[in-house]
Amino acid sequence: MLYALLCYTFEDVVGAWTPAEDAGVMARLGAVEAELAAADRLGATARLLPTTAAVTLRKGREHLVIDGPFAETKEQLLGFYVVECADLEAAIAVARDLATANPARGAYEIRPLAVYRPGALRGDGTRTQARRIGA
Repeated sequence: MLYALLCYTFEDVVGAWTPAEDAGVMARLGAVEAELAAADRLGATARLLPTTAAVTLRKGREHLVIDGPFAETKEQLLGFYVVECADLEAAIAVARDLATANPARGAYEIRPLAVYRPGALRGDGTRTQARRIGA
């Protein structure tokens, strides 16, 4: 089963890290990612840019674009992982490994995925061929 691990943390804390602190966290997260990739269990991952770079399209009779994320929360969605796990307990174990690698306070929301379409976009907007994880 595929799971999305949504990474929430305090954006101002992560943004205040020195380049060396950031590189250290990313290296520790990279080690967890490498283990998952070696087991053919890692799908898409992304580190999102700050919420100050985001806009939200609010649906309604007329769609409205506003600055930043719509929800007022203490923690922001800063990234995600798609992983293949046998069950929820295995997905929780991966989230624990990621939490251990990243000392920032926050949370990992774990959600089963119904659909996953692998493939990366090239710079020209076309898709590359990609193999489904676990296939």
